[in-house]
Amino acid sequence: MTDDHLPTAPASAAGGHWDADEFRRHGYAVVDWIADYWRSLDGRQVAPAVDPGAVAAALPSAPPGTGEPFEAILADLDRVVAPALTHWQHPGFFGYFPANISGPSVLGDLVSAGLGVQGMLWATSPACTEVETVMLDWLAQLLDLPKRFRSGSPGGGVIQDSASSATLVATLAALHRVSEGRWRGTGVDGEYVVYTSSQGHSSIEKAARIAGLGDDGVRLVEADPDSLAMRPEALRAALAADRAAGRRPAIVVATIGTTSTTAIDPVEQIGRICAEYGVWLHVDAAYAGAAAVCPELRWTHAGLEWADSYCFDPHKWLLTGFDCDAFWVADRAGLVEALTVMPEYLRNAVTDAGAVIDYRDWQVPLGRRFRALKLWFVLRHYGAQGLQAHIRSAVAHAAWFADQVRADDRFELVAPAPFSLVCFRLREQSDEINSALLASVNASGHAFLTHTRVAGRFTLRLAVGAPRTERRHVADAWRLLADAATALLARDRR
Repeated sequence: MTDDHLPTAPASAAGGHWDADEFRRHGYAVVDWIADYWRSLDGRQVAPAVDPGAVAAALPSAPPGTGEPFEAILADLDRVVAPALTHWQHPGFFGYFPANISGPSVLGDLVSAGLGVQGMLWATSPACTEVETVMLDWLAQLLDLPKRFRSGSPGGGVIQDSASSATLVATLAALHRVSEGRWRGTGVDGEYVVYTSSQGHSSIEKAARIAGLGDDGVRLVEADPDSLAMRPEALRAALAADRAAGRRPAIVVATIGTTSTTAIDPVEQIGRICAEYGVWLHVDAAYAGAAAVCPELRWTHAGLEWADSYCFDPHKWLLTGFDCDAFWVADRAGLVEALTVMPEYLRNAVTDAGAVIDYRDWQVPLGRRFRALKLWFVLRHYGAQGLQAHIRSAVAHAAWFADQVRADDRFELVAPAPFSLVCFRLREQSDEINSALLASVNASGHAFLTHTRVAGRFTLRLAVGAPRTERRHVADAWRLLADAATALLARDRR
């Protein structure tokens, strides 16, 4: 076959590679679409009313044979995708925890995608590594984290995809330390144990499974019935019992801001116990860590100097899009020893000389995106004062909502509310009535809440954090709840 007969990509924009001008034109259209979407959020229903399978049914059963105009793709965002979204950026979204986004974060991600670099090694993209190192140092300063987590110390920080991955990596590093490296060659044999509060995140149990410890290698430590925080004396008893039985405690995971109720484990007391037993302490502050940008909320992090590792998610409450978990260790050498595997095809002079950080050795995957760019954009745009204002606004809105709950004798708060999550329920009413209350409010389309169970009772959760949420949106949610409660209680009396 001669060069004249080699297949070529179609020359048209549909099905062919875009040139710079075509990319610019379509890129402007996408930015316009996102901006219009954000502007329209207040008028949309927070959660969709769609049946399972409806979205799949609206899509063709096979891929197109020839390329389609980009305008058709963009039109189907409006026709197929947007009507079936739960709008996490909606000012009336109060479910789960916030997954807030901002303009600077979106544009940082756009630049990252456009560059398309692979940051597995320093040598594969030096800027990708070094910007990330500096951004984690910036964050450590903003949160006033212990100096042992800064890159100028034996420790340092890295971006993981989520707090779940951070917990897994911490667990592997802890196993490496407690086994003196033997686990890398022989695996685990059932002797190692992970500890966390009964209120700890499910990812802790999943990490134990992935690490080969199994469910039998996890201890759920009793929580205080009022604060819902881990009881240090219960942790000590569990550690002692396992030691007496010949088991080897590997890691304790304490939580600042549990998923269910934002309970705060007593990190300093837990840390002292871990030091006494020689156990790795990982602190998971996935949601609540962002609060530490505000000096008045740093009390929640008391005792963090005892931690071997710590993480929080800027993609939850710090205006940075998913995925972006900030993870620090006090001793990066142990982490790298636990996770490094060096094939010949990755060898290079600067790595062999130990002159650089290779973040591939700080995580489970080999490959990694330039996630630090969106963090860089956010931190530079908002600055410390802008980030503090965002956190303080959400905390103030939640405090106002909690005051409304306290003032209404029909309702009760069921957990402390130190951040921007309020857990509440109808007082002395059945789980069924409280569940119906949640369903009624969510069906309105104007607000969306989720639930948990506290002391076995169905409990509603209202989590404030969307950047566009104002006091009026929180007031609307309260009015919906109060009105629905009136209707439900009247119906129940009949």
